[in-house]
Amino acid sequence: MVRRKALSAVALGAAALTLGTLPAQTAYAAVPGTAPAVPAHVTATAPAPVSVSVHTPAPAPAPDTAALRVVLQRALSQGAPGAMARVDDHGETYRVAEGVADRETGRQISTADRFRIGSVTKTFSAVVVLQLVAEGELELDTSVNHYLPGLLPDDRVTVRHVLNHRSGLWDYTNDMFQQTVPGFESVRNEVFTHQELIDRSLTRTPSPAPGTAYGYSNTNFVVAGMLIEKVTGESARSAYQSRIIEPLGLDNTKYVHPATAIPGRYARGYLTPDETGAPLVDSTRQTASWAQTAGAMISDPADLNRFFAALLGGRLLRADLLAEMQRWAPTNAAGTQHYGLGLRRRDLSCGVSVYGHTGTVQGYYTYAFTSKDGKRSVSSLANTSNNGNVLVTMAGTLEATFCGSGGSASGGSGGTGSGTASVSGTPSAEAPAAQVPAAEAPGTDTPDRGARLAGGYEDMAAVHEDIAPGIARN
Repeated sequence: MVRRKALSAVALGAAALTLGTLPAQTAYAAVPGTAPAVPAHVTATAPAPVSVSVHTPAPAPAPDTAALRVVLQRALSQGAPGAMARVDDHGETYRVAEGVADRETGRQISTADRFRIGSVTKTFSAVVVLQLVAEGELELDTSVNHYLPGLLPDDRVTVRHVLNHRSGLWDYTNDMFQQTVPGFESVRNEVFTHQELIDRSLTRTPSPAPGTAYGYSNTNFVVAGMLIEKVTGESARSAYQSRIIEPLGLDNTKYVHPATAIPGRYARGYLTPDETGAPLVDSTRQTASWAQTAGAMISDPADLNRFFAALLGGRLLRADLLAEMQRWAPTNAAGTQHYGLGLRRRDLSCGVSVYGHTGTVQGYYTYAFTSKDGKRSVSSLANTSNNGNVLVTMAGTLEATFCGSGGSASGGSGGTGSGTASVSGTPSAEAPAAQVPAAEAPGTDTPDRGARLAGGYEDMAAVHEDIAPGIARN
């Protein structure tokens, strides 16, 4: 996955062995303190020098930008107005973009565009909570109600449970977006308090018992936001700003809630209605108050790559807490997807594991992942949502980035299909176009075919596990 160099100590040791000789061995014991006795008929000769070769692992294949372009163009054929990806790899940058950021003006989408990152926000929230654990302000295995008395109906729900989605709390967005566009329009300009969102969740009895099963719920990270604000005495925005954004220089990362606009240069988001053939809905402007600390942040690919590289590189958390973040629970039957504390792990077709988060908010699908050492990162976006085929396809950006031309870049681990051309990208420049198969008409991919393209996914529910049905439903 990453380039490795042979350890100099190992190389020096090997050199010493090649230059040295081994003493003659006999079956006769020597008198203590003297050299071993050698019978007169035995000639003591040194064996031939032993040569030890040091194996240097082959460097990981370069990101396959031709395959990246095929993935993005497939997303366009399935209904996304635009799609793009940025790879940062050991100091080199690769950028690929297809389609438009704005359907009205026709402006081409760019990796310089900001966008709504959806549930990638959860990793930011988890980092702040874990920093507070490091400072002794919170404890992972202490009840949430110890810090927020009376908030939850079960004292057994701990801070750890909300970060790893084992609280049993109902995801209020399942009801909120049961109908995609009407649900969105009903909350587009609403401003909720954390308590109002928790109250929506608690209309359903929490289930199962805390700590017994994984169940992704946006409610958990609303609770995380409440913990952050209670313990720090400041807003979540201030905590993100002082603890992550400013130290890392993430100039294009914002928590603008409850403002509705994306500042600066941005890609517009387009929500796919439930009705087949209905026109896309421009969903760019919204408070995102329904998501808040579970999904309301705005960023761009460069900042997301820098964030995850810093996180996995050990610059944001103590080593023991980064290890806690990576205590994994499988989230799909194939065992190729895992969740820790606000962090995902995906196991790719080439045997590489990558770390980050997916994000969905109306009009935007995001994948932001990095290598184990944080030295190769990719952030990709399609500016649509409620389109399961596009969501599956965009997973192929991970394969193209981390597996190179040997990966299955058509939508997930073990997949088949186009997208494996071996053309490498040009650093700091738009990659050249790849040879692309005949485009498919938008909407012609069936859910079954989309699932097959994903390879490692048993069903579409596994793909959509991190978002409400009304945001992702195919």
